Amino acid sequence: MAELEIVFWNWWVLALILLVVELLAPGFFFLWMAASGFITGCLLFLIPAIGMELQVAIFSVLSVVLITAWKLYSKKHPITTDHPLLNKRGAQYIGRIFSLYKPIENGEGKIKVDDSIWKVHGEDCDINTRVKVIAVRGTVFDVEKVE
Repeated sequence: MAELEIVFWNWWVLALILLVVELLAPGFFFLWMAASGFITGCLLFLIPAIGMELQVAIFSVLSVVLITAWKLYSKKHPITTDHPLLNKRGAQYIGRIFSLYKPIENGEGKIKVDDSIWKVHGEDCDINTRVKVIAVRGTVFDVEKVE
């Protein structure tokens, strides 16, 4: 049986396929594998006598090295945002003042925030008392009475 012969453009096609996968499943994982495929193809273009086993080894090692380098770089240089609380809905309400929707009895009550009703924990208060959100524990707000 004849040995499968891989030429440089096969690696470039693999790199292109991995780039498409990266577009469909973003996360900077397949991007580095695509770069490894492209580099492996370039090496094979320059040195056509590289055997199949060495090609796969080059691709594998490059993939692991590039992915690891990206992970280390992204830990040292995290992406900053101007909306750090975007996906932390409860944390967005810390410091805001609301009126009680249901009185706080035995330490528990409710407030209405926009179109949602949230459980609150704090000192006992009557309905419509103004309270300030001071902390969030899961889906429960810790509140204190506003004078």
